[in-house]
Amino acid sequence: MENAVAPSEPTHSPARAPAWWRELWTREDWWSVWLGLGIVLLGYELYARGSSLGWIAVTPGKWSEPAQLTHDFAAKAPRYLAQFALWAAVLGLALRTLGYRLREFIPAFALIYVLAVLVFALGQWTQASHYNLEPPLVALLLGLALSNLGLLPRQLDAGFRVEFYIKTGIVLLGATLPFTLIVWAGPVAILQASIVSLATFLVIYLVGVRLGLGNRFAATLGAGGAVCGVSAAIAVSAAVGARKEDASVAISTVILWAIVMIFVLPLAARYLQLPAGIAGAWIGTSEFADAAGLAAAQAYGNLAGSVPGITGSADQTLAAFTLMKVVGRDVWIGIWAFVLAIVATTRWERSGSQQEPGAAQIWVRFPKFVLGFLGASLLVTWLASGYSLSDYNRHVVPDLVAPIKDLRTWAFIFCFLSIGLSTRVRDLVHAGVRPMVAFAAGVLVNVVLGFALSVWVFAAHWRNL
Repeated sequence: MENAVAPSEPTHSPARAPAWWRELWTREDWWSVWLGLGIVLLGYELYARGSSLGWIAVTPGKWSEPAQLTHDFAAKAPRYLAQFALWAAVLGLALRTLGYRLREFIPAFALIYVLAVLVFALGQWTQASHYNLEPPLVALLLGLALSNLGLLPRQLDAGFRVEFYIKTGIVLLGATLPFTLIVWAGPVAILQASIVSLATFLVIYLVGVRLGLGNRFAATLGAGGAVCGVSAAIAVSAAVGARKEDASVAISTVILWAIVMIFVLPLAARYLQLPAGIAGAWIGTSEFADAAGLAAAQAYGNLAGSVPGITGSADQTLAAFTLMKVVGRDVWIGIWAFVLAIVATTRWERSGSQQEPGAAQIWVRFPKFVLGFLGASLLVTWLASGYSLSDYNRHVVPDLVAPIKDLRTWAFIFCFLSIGLSTRVRDLVHAGVRPMVAFAAGVLVNVVLGFALSVWVFAAHWRNL
């Protein structure tokens, strides 16, 4: 999910679109792939040498008394400093290449890292689940408070790279999901996502046109609710030739509803005591952005096994969400942009010098981080194929998969904090009533239809994930 207000634009931009080979290091999508796969490959190399990423993938330990937490921090201080240096170096290198100023990014990221340590530590408190202090929700609320109380200067926005953190985290997530699971569950995820996406888009589009928003604005708003949130709104607004102000309103509307759903969906699933896998599928079907959906899925997954009545595991919730959102919905963004561009240029009144779309636009719009996600899954699945299940659990999981999973969690917390730190409520309220009404109609269809498909139609599939 992108920021409501774009923070700290790059110091330079190419005069023309770069050649395809230059996109490999001039696009955020590709950098998330390189960073994520780089971590996975480094972890594999260390594992092959009998070592592990475990030292650098430090996390706070479980604690019940403040003295335990203080002692844990004191013992792990060098590891935290090394981890911060690693994250700052690799993220800084990528953003510097993309044209951002390191003198703006490093102080902002230092703030994010310190807050992330505190949020992570709070989540490790033995009473955290009892008080609903789940790290994703705490990170979001803390970020919103700091941002909207005017406690932070705008210069720090350079470090609040929501999309970059979440894409890198999703690539790392691939290393923890067997490719065989993606092959087995993917077709159902794509079918369920397609049903809901088409229904949601049509409702938002038709209500929007009826309210006088115009074809292009209504299509941009509908894609934001039906496909993959802000990224879809940006891609489709460009494809159909929507006005810049219409795209901004669509983005603000998507962000507002995505934040609302972070709290509504886990609470509703908890009230209904949905199994972990089913809840993850419903959240993946009903949320509007990767980052917000992951926050909701992680919050609910942490309840599995610790709250009476909620069966399954946190991994089931996260796997079901990822299959629904990343495999089921995100991969369609290029096709949606291509199809709607054709409709805009052949059926709607032309405006400006909009060009006929080419089939290459499908690849241009395709979210490249999905390739990194699949590549990481293939790599670890290939490695696991040489082990028995017992040896895999005894050696590969603790020495390779677990450290990658911990680094993935850090990337997600960076993202959740950045959502709050970069979201100004006063900017969201200017979206207007009519777009909000049209989108709300889609939300209703999205949530209800997603619930029916996850809880009834495909329930056995998600329960047994």
